Amino acid sequence: MRYRLIIFLTVCFCSVNSQTVINLDTLTLPAKTENIFNRSLFNDSLASSFCIIIKNEVKAHKHQYHSEHVYVMEGEAQMRLGEKTIKIKKGDFVFIPKNTIHAVKTTSKYPLKVISIQAPLFDGKDRIITEEK
Repeated sequence: MRYRLIIFLTVCFCSVNSQTVINLDTLTLPAKTENIFNRSLFNDSLASSFCIIIKNEVKAHKHQYHSEHVYVMEGEAQMRLGEKTIKIKKGDFVFIPKNTIHAVKTTSKYPLKVISIQAPLFDGKDRIITEEK
């Protein structure tokens, strides 16, 4: 009986923990933010997710060991993606392969708000700043 109780409680705890929900509509740019607001959402050893709000730009960089998916929730921007420059807007979903130089410059009157999902786990150490062309 004791083991059944332990298993039941473990399953309940894991179920509650794995079903965390964040309402992204409530995440807004704090008033004193100069350029970029970055909020970690979820992570485990396989992936990390962030809500990033960009007033002006993200400088050119790459990730040697991470691929990244970006979903645009609000705003518009010019995005450098490798050798290309593309326009991104609300509803766009962009894949950035590892070792691909990328940068963003907000072009809308209001900040660009994106969800960034990186795999594997991103701890901030794999951001390699690159020279602009």
